[in-house]
Amino acid sequence: MKKELFGVFGDLSEFRRYRSETEFDRVVEGQSSTVGIRDIALGIPGRSTVYEEGDDICVLWGEVYPPYGMSTGTARWLLERYRESGLDALKELNGSYLALIDDGDAVIATDPIRSWECYYADTNGSRVFSTAPDSISNHLTEPEPSTRGLQEFLHFGVVLGDKSTVKGLHRVPFDGCLYRGSTRDLRRFVYEPTEFDYVQELADRLERAFARRAKLPGKKGLLLSGGYDSRTLLAGPLDVDQCYTVGDPTSAEVNVAAQVSDQYDVPHRVLSIDERYLRRDDDVIKYGHGIKESLHIHHAAYDHEIDVDTMYHGLLWDTFFRGHFLPRDRFDVFGYKIPRNRLEPDPGLAETLVDRKFGFIPTEKDLVADADVRGDGRAMAYDAIVSQLDGQTDRYDSIYNAIDLVGIQNQPTLPFRNHLADQYIESFIVADRELIDWHLRTPPEHRNSKTLLQAIQLIDSDILRHRPPGRPFESVSLNTAQNFFRKQCPFLSGFNGSWPDRTRHYDQNHFDEKLFPHCREIHNLPPRLKLRISDISVWLDDAADDLSGIPSETLCSPV
Repeated sequence: MKKELFGVFGDLSEFRRYRSETEFDRVVEGQSSTVGIRDIALGIPGRSTVYEEGDDICVLWGEVYPPYGMSTGTARWLLERYRESGLDALKELNGSYLALIDDGDAVIATDPIRSWECYYADTNGSRVFSTAPDSISNHLTEPEPSTRGLQEFLHFGVVLGDKSTVKGLHRVPFDGCLYRGSTRDLRRFVYEPTEFDYVQELADRLERAFARRAKLPGKKGLLLSGGYDSRTLLAGPLDVDQCYTVGDPTSAEVNVAAQVSDQYDVPHRVLSIDERYLRRDDDVIKYGHGIKESLHIHHAAYDHEIDVDTMYHGLLWDTFFRGHFLPRDRFDVFGYKIPRNRLEPDPGLAETLVDRKFGFIPTEKDLVADADVRGDGRAMAYDAIVSQLDGQTDRYDSIYNAIDLVGIQNQPTLPFRNHLADQYIESFIVADRELIDWHLRTPPEHRNSKTLLQAIQLIDSDILRHRPPGRPFESVSLNTAQNFFRKQCPFLSGFNGSWPDRTRHYDQNHFDEKLFPHCREIHNLPPRLKLRISDISVWLDDAADDLSGIPSETLCSPV
């Protein structure tokens, strides 16, 4: 990868057992750790930075903003503040980052939502860590696939908790930190609903989040859909130079995105859907880290058509501001579920996430050899979801916030930003500390589209001049009802989603023959499951030479 943080709990000579210093832009040695950084944005304000003071070091990697009024460098400030208040100093940082502090007992911490994964393993007598899991898995003595990790990946498209798909390769906990011999939860991400002006506060905090990110260098791009979220970035002070939309040029989604771009006088380019949309080369699959499916990297095949230095996007706005994971109450009309403007009164955690929100795919076929769970995977899925709340009762106060907590901890779409961040100077706006705080303090019944729409109209009263396709009304119920009646009319069709019909594209472009030419037994599985099988097979092959028993071998009966 172009961008990486790699380190070892040890001195420089220990670091050299694993990596060469020439692979990194900067290598620093502290009292008990040595860290290498590779990042084209190193030293740019708001980005990766390093501070050394004698034998003490502080490394900030990613996108990180200091508290208001701070006069020293961010890394220097954090080291000095850590000496005063320990890990509580991290509560004052803002952004999407990993932070390493070494003043004798080195610690590396995630941001509050673990927007960057940090992998670690104990190998060759040392504990090593990295943002690139394959840089660690290659050093495992006898690497083996994790049966449970593979099952979760294939059924969900995401590996839950702190596991990976390789035994011995772990992840720093959500909202947590890593030491030489242990891990720890930091408890910055805790739901504490209270009463305040949810609409005005969201508008104000969004504008401040935009202002913090308005001075990133070079030509600026925006991945724009026809929906609510990404268009808000055009109304802010970011000075976007070019908008890009992935889709069919004749679709309503692309048409609305073009109208929004024209409204804000920003050039618009369509990244047209063809067989490249589902094609995943090895160098794209790696951004899923073997724990998330590459399907979410919608723009992956179009890098050569994107000409910008900085890239903005609206990833996870629906999760943090509009309650994507929260279950809405519904009523039945001729077998069609119409949502009410309220939360489901008595939801189940597993039922909500497994059956409605995560991309769970049941199958009667045993997907992993020697698995300890049989059947269609649903029992395993329910158990895996419920177990995510073990030891976390102090993080949530209701079933609704428990659902959002598990959804955010295991967010499946992060490969989207992983790829962007490796290709451009990328800004993950939803990771802003003020916006996370808004999410944690706003009761779940107010985390919805109505609140967001009122907030963004305070930023620009004309922002909804061109409404998203499929949502001509502010009422969710009215939009759903119109979609229902369109589907009943013989000369009309229902509204299409934001993304192309993956099943149709898979079949039209003959991906069975391209991906599994000698595995006829796989051809009968759902297309999305087949793409997951391809993903994890390729990733495990690349992650370590000795890995075996990959899913494709398990499923394939040679023709």
